[in-house]
Amino acid sequence: MESSSEKQNARDSWLRLLRYLHGNQLHFAIGVLGALIFAAANASVAWLMKPFMDKTFQSKDAAMMWWVPAGLIVLFIARGAGDFVQTYYMGHVGRRVIKQLRGQLFERLLLLPISYFDRNASAIMLSRLIYNTEQVATVMTDSITTVIRESLTILALVCALFYYNWKLTAVVFIVGPLIAWLITIVNRLFRRYSRRIQDSVVDVTRVAKEALDAPRIIKVFNAQDYERAQFEVANEYNRRSSMKLLRTRGLANPVVQFIAVCFASVILYMSIGQAIRGEITAGTFFSFIAALLGIMQPLRNLTNISGSFQQGIAAGQSLFEILDEPIEPTTGTRTTTRARGEVEYREVSFFYQTRDKAVLNNISLHIKPGSTVAFVGKTGSGKTTLMNLLPRFYELTQGAVMIDGHDIRDYDLRSLREQIALVSQDVVLFDDSIRNNIAFGKSASTEAIERAAKAAHVMEFASQLPQGLETTVGERGVLLSGGQKQRISIARALLKDAPILILDEATSALDTESERVIQAALEDLMKNRTTLVIAHRLSTIEKANLIVVMDSGRILEQGTHTELIAANGAYAALHRMQFNV
Repeated sequence: MESSSEKQNARDSWLRLLRYLHGNQLHFAIGVLGALIFAAANASVAWLMKPFMDKTFQSKDAAMMWWVPAGLIVLFIARGAGDFVQTYYMGHVGRRVIKQLRGQLFERLLLLPISYFDRNASAIMLSRLIYNTEQVATVMTDSITTVIRESLTILALVCALFYYNWKLTAVVFIVGPLIAWLITIVNRLFRRYSRRIQDSVVDVTRVAKEALDAPRIIKVFNAQDYERAQFEVANEYNRRSSMKLLRTRGLANPVVQFIAVCFASVILYMSIGQAIRGEITAGTFFSFIAALLGIMQPLRNLTNISGSFQQGIAAGQSLFEILDEPIEPTTGTRTTTRARGEVEYREVSFFYQTRDKAVLNNISLHIKPGSTVAFVGKTGSGKTTLMNLLPRFYELTQGAVMIDGHDIRDYDLRSLREQIALVSQDVVLFDDSIRNNIAFGKSASTEAIERAAKAAHVMEFASQLPQGLETTVGERGVLLSGGQKQRISIARALLKDAPILILDEATSALDTESERVIQAALEDLMKNRTTLVIAHRLSTIEKANLIVVMDSGRILEQGTHTELIAANGAYAALHRMQFNV
């Protein structure tokens, strides 16, 4: 049973979709005009049946030999023209609405906080961006067009029925409430199954995306059968959900048609009786029957379109769920051209929404401008979370993070992030040229890009490629080695020239030779910048101005390499373990 809130949500979603017609009223009106012409041409056959029959078989009018064929050709020309106009212009409106919706959805995804992406799989967002928007297109084109066209056709034919025999037509309206009740039930089932189909498409997309993103892992572990089984489960659920929708659609049409035909048979019986008694002419009889039978196909089309219409409504609801998600808070107004780079954590605590235990507990730390601070500790100690708070990827649970003595929440979010560059172990490159990956997000001169590429040792391998910096790196940089991708990431940070730099295990996944080159590039990058380094290899941070040892979200100890070795605490134990001393 569908609750009143679900009905209200469906109505609200439909009205909200209709608001996307704003700015497309002219094209929509032309499409409606085409539907009107189509409906008028369809209904005209029944209207013209009476004069044709009466003048041909009763009056023996020879002019009908020319008028009827010519009229038929004109009607079908008008019908075809109306069909083209309504299809083209309604389609034009639909595609513009889809473009607008996709643009808004993509923009909203770019503005959502990191926590949203933590909670939702990328497959869900991709499915809604690509598949669900197409379902909305069906509502904005096929469904609206069919409803307008078939409703106008039925209206014209009902007028013809009343005109020719109002007594018989009154009997037709007995079936109306029954058919409307059936369509309401069908719509409810369509909407339920449509949501299930969309959820199943998400599962299919998720499994497929995971498999396509990790072909090497699947092959080396011989996991093809496992992935195939996973995909089969999602694919089968999609099939079953689709079959339920098809079964409902398949049953709905015959039931509605059967009820309509039963009433049509009763009316046909009564009208034949009137014709035998001479109460109506042959022309009136055939016009009435043509109009009555003509209603059947539009009625069938309206029943069939219910499924697509409800699919579109369900798809619209799923899109609006994302569009209504709150974006990252941008309450701050403070801006700065270039920060000095002083960073301070004041009694900082943080909880993830999905965990009960605090990830950070009462962290206090002062970092001087231009200094290098390294964070070490076992996995899960809170190092990365501490770094993620600085560019406001997450909002603090307690305490404050300061830059140059001002709370980061007071800064304009865009201005805040202009002060921070990031180089991480998980390098993200886009399927574009090396040049564009270095210049990502910035309008930079050719000379500036090449200077950054040279400083990051990118030119050492790029100059050997046929297209140099114009070489495409492939999806996520798959055509490059790990060291080459990391150099591009460093060049990107160099080009940004931010006063604060975060290095998140930037060399941990590299071989010794690559690490040597990358370390040299990083040393150039770290000059005159406040640098926060997360590292597992202690050899890379011995020169840091301050080393902070973390465990379970707390600071265990801090100091220089020499001081911590002398203290013979947690850092010294880590150092002995790595160097076997």
